Amino acid sequence: MPGIGVPKVADNLPPIVKRNYGQWINHIHVRPGVIRHDSATGESCYSLRVGMPANARVSKDTLLKFCDLADEYSEGYFRVTQRNALEFVGVKPERIEELIGRLKTMGFPVGGTNRSLHQIVCCAGWIHCHLAASDPAAIMKALYDEMLQDFQTERYPAKLKISGSGCINNCGEGSTADIGLVGVHRDLPPIKEEKLAGCELPLVSAICPTGAIHLKGPKSIEIDPKRCIHCPACSVACGAMAPIGSANGDGVAIVVGGKASNTGSGPAMAKVVIPYLPNNPPRWPEVVGTVKKIVDAWVAGARKDERVGDWINRIGWEKFFERTGLPVSPKIVDGYDARALDHARAGVQFRW
Repeated sequence: MPGIGVPKVADNLPPIVKRNYGQWINHIHVRPGVIRHDSATGESCYSLRVGMPANARVSKDTLLKFCDLADEYSEGYFRVTQRNALEFVGVKPERIEELIGRLKTMGFPVGGTNRSLHQIVCCAGWIHCHLAASDPAAIMKALYDEMLQDFQTERYPAKLKISGSGCINNCGEGSTADIGLVGVHRDLPPIKEEKLAGCELPLVSAICPTGAIHLKGPKSIEIDPKRCIHCPACSVACGAMAPIGSANGDGVAIVVGGKASNTGSGPAMAKVVIPYLPNNPPRWPEVVGTVKKIVDAWVAGARKDERVGDWINRIGWEKFFERTGLPVSPKIVDGYDARALDHARAGVQFRW
């Protein structure tokens, strides 16, 4: 309803959380997917985490079934986590196994806590967006099928987060995950001259983050292929430059070492280790196989509570490529140097 503002958080908290608000003293990982939160009042709250589709899409009927389970097991409350998992909050400990069984019957696993594979997430991809260079939801489904056991057990040295995006706009935040899968275009955007009259050409030129688009007279534009990074920004601004991409040119890049938390060496942006793998539905064997190589090498060599990025920082990139067996490409050499900002024009838009 317009005009009422943001509802108060307290109005939507489960009763057990309201009673103990501000008095929580610790949390214990009871088993994969089950967390016990202890309060200074002596009360404990059990949360049960459920794995969901990576793109957070479920049917109305499925959602209503979750609501019925919440009414029966958690006083009518559940929450959606930051990574789109579902958590039933306030489950009685003696009813946890029963709820896990009900969820299993529905086809939903319980897990994704502590030193395990956490909820895999991705953007909507082709379901909603015309910019995608790949199908992140399908890739994540293939990954889940291969790694479901790691979601339900704690065999890892630390938590593992895998995120996917259909294009380099990175709505799925692959760049801040331990392992990120990012759809990439390799073709230049098309220029449909007959439709350019419907576009505001100065805006199209200005929106390019690398200045690759230039006006060519009052009614046309041209693209500098040396500057184009194949992002879909211009396709959004001008329908005459959409859709970008092709079956043979589009694919997936893999980035590693991202993290949004303050643990270890702190927050970090992931770095590219594989610039391109082909789209190969429905199981994406090249992508899934590469991810498993990285995970196996990390599990074999990391210390306790050492995330992927911290492990790489300790052993170095040379050892990372040796242990994973991944090929080294000159396209992934990182030449970024923040000191350049002292001598170059810096702003929201990149400039050469």
